[in-house]
Amino acid sequence: AMSGVSIVNQFMFIFNLMIFGAVSAAGIFTSQYYGINDNEGIKHTFRFKMWMNVLAAALGIIVFFVFDEALINLFLKSASDVGDIELTLKFGKEYLSIMILGLMAYAISQVYASTMRETGETVVPMIVGIIAVFVNLILNLLLIFGLFGLPALGVRGAAIATVISRFAELLCLVIYTHVHKEKYPYIKGVYSSFKVPASLCTVILKKGLPLILNEFFWALAMTMRNQCFSVRGLDVVAAGNISSTIFNLFNVVYISLGSAIAIIIGRMLGAGKLEEAKREEKKLAAFTVFSGICVAILMCICSLFFPLFYKTTNEIRTLASYMMVISALTMPFSAYANSAYFTIRSGGKVMVTLLFDSVYMWVMVMPVCIFFAYFTSVNIHILYAICQLTEVFKVFFGVYLIKRGDWLTTLVSNNS
Repeated sequence: AMSGVSIVNQFMFIFNLMIFGAVSAAGIFTSQYYGINDNEGIKHTFRFKMWMNVLAAALGIIVFFVFDEALINLFLKSASDVGDIELTLKFGKEYLSIMILGLMAYAISQVYASTMRETGETVVPMIVGIIAVFVNLILNLLLIFGLFGLPALGVRGAAIATVISRFAELLCLVIYTHVHKEKYPYIKGVYSSFKVPASLCTVILKKGLPLILNEFFWALAMTMRNQCFSVRGLDVVAAGNISSTIFNLFNVVYISLGSAIAIIIGRMLGAGKLEEAKREEKKLAAFTVFSGICVAILMCICSLFFPLFYKTTNEIRTLASYMMVISALTMPFSAYANSAYFTIRSGGKVMVTLLFDSVYMWVMVMPVCIFFAYFTSVNIHILYAICQLTEVFKVFFGVYLIKRGDWLTTLVSNNS
């Protein structure tokens, strides 16, 4: 059951980053419009995000519905236990069939949340996110295990809990935004028309399409990297699920800082404060790396006991602990790379971010992973360490791009 859910979440990860890429494409302009107090421009970017996310969610639903079994089977390579593979496929399909019901709600909620963050409101999306997490947590306890007389639904219960939390998040964001129109003036009349100026659509697509492609291909590379690990058996899938759970918890720190960097630097660039943006970038990058070191230490400590919470074998727990430590060692480097990515993106240098992010993954990281996974017999410990460490070299590329200074660019003006 755990492996089935883990595999499906690999594809949910790709979908989520597609949505992130779609809102980020317009978000570059939202931040800069906010820097010059242009609410009409923000309204147009909001509508653009809505169009993109609704289309992306519809595409995701179709793909997951039609190709569910084929996608899950990509991760079921071990022939050691056919029974386990059949059960993993069964649980994965059950989980995915329900999860697709929440894709549209998630896509629309990100339109609201991203626009809030890009216009300086970070507290409300955080609170709503916490509410959604607690709704998910409580319903997981009730529906997975069947507490208080409810049926024990297992993976179906986990999926139902997630879908309900998605709708709860959307409802909170929509109600709060439209009730506080004076706080968010761009929301007034936003649905009176769905038109977006053709000139703005053109420039967003020109800047944003590489960004959307970047998120898709980067997420695809990460998923295929995990697929390379899965050729060493279902134990690796289970251990990877445990490790990624705690890793995703801790990397939220530097990923959130990346979003903050995009907002702060984007606002300065929009206002034409280029030298100030250059100074702030150095401070923000240093703080991000420091935060990465702190959470890496905490993650190493957690590796000693977190896997014990899972009802699984000692071998899987030990492997999960090892994966957590290796991931922690690379976290400060990933933190800087993430900082550099969002800084470059703020200036609209989307082709550069494409090279820096997804092209690097496919040209440098993936060939190494594929070679050692499929053409050598090295064990999972060596394979995992090699694949993780290949991303460290990305830091040098990031330092070079930041020092070059091409990202110091103003994209918008007051005549939107």
